[in-house]
Amino acid sequence: MALATAAGTRPPLREVAGVPLPATTVDNWSQIQGFEAQPDDLLICTYPKSGTTWIQEIVDMIEQGGDVERCQRVTIQHRHPFLDWARPPQPSGSTYLQRPVLSTHSEGVDRAAAMPSPRVLRTHLPTQLLPPSFWENNCKFLYVARNAKDCMVSYFHFQRMNQTLPDPGTWEEYFETSVSGKVAWGSWFEHVKGWWEIRKKFQVLFLFYEDIKRNPKQEIQKVMQFMGKNLDGPVLDRIVQETSFEKMKANPMTNHSSAPKWILDQSISPFMRKGTVGDWKNHFTVAQKERFDEIYKQKMEGTSIHFCTEL
Repeated sequence: MALATAAGTRPPLREVAGVPLPATTVDNWSQIQGFEAQPDDLLICTYPKSGTTWIQEIVDMIEQGGDVERCQRVTIQHRHPFLDWARPPQPSGSTYLQRPVLSTHSEGVDRAAAMPSPRVLRTHLPTQLLPPSFWENNCKFLYVARNAKDCMVSYFHFQRMNQTLPDPGTWEEYFETSVSGKVAWGSWFEHVKGWWEIRKKFQVLFLFYEDIKRNPKQEIQKVMQFMGKNLDGPVLDRIVQETSFEKMKANPMTNHSSAPKWILDQSISPFMRKGTVGDWKNHFTVAQKERFDEIYKQKMEGTSIHFCTEL
């Protein structure tokens, strides 16, 4: 089922089991579902705009033992294959995605399959849509959750500049689209609840964006232990420093500055915009806040998860 776009010029979303997804992802659904996970895979799982690039850089820095030069070997989008990604039709001569891939293939799955073990992969998929082989192989999952209000604001600006997703329209329009879960990868509520509920049944390290912001060293240590790595204090301090928002925003290997305008138009909004906690206050009206809080209460009833919305 196709979902209408606000502008009509960008590709519409389509649905799999009631979850809206980019059309190219749906076109490659059987290949994504058939993906063969391996027992030593680490899958980074996030709802969009919850700190995906941030946790990727943290994981890579740990993997490379804090070696900054090794982390500059290639841009972040090419280090950890994005399983959901199938490229949109591209203008001739574009090099951002490096090599021609048949339109019937998920580039993320192809890249992952070609990668030596142990692999670090990533996805935005909710638990119910994850390829079954991840559960069957008891893989490790690293989930980062961000408070719903800041996530919505960040996603709004991301959709404004991301030419592969529907135009979000005005903030007022987007607010309605978002609370009804009609955005790519579906409802924030369902996504976060799904991962929270399975966190003790599988090897899941569940982190909060706000905690990483508040105490990066402590949270990075958790990731390091989860990955089975043991790095000394000075290396850990370097990782904290190198993965700060300011460093990553200025780093061409992490800020997606090499992305062409037909994918990410950073003249509209930068890929790495603010990276703060509490920016929602600059967007939500009083009426929107009250309405959102009511919806949040209903949707999250019965769950023990607790978010911080300001630091």
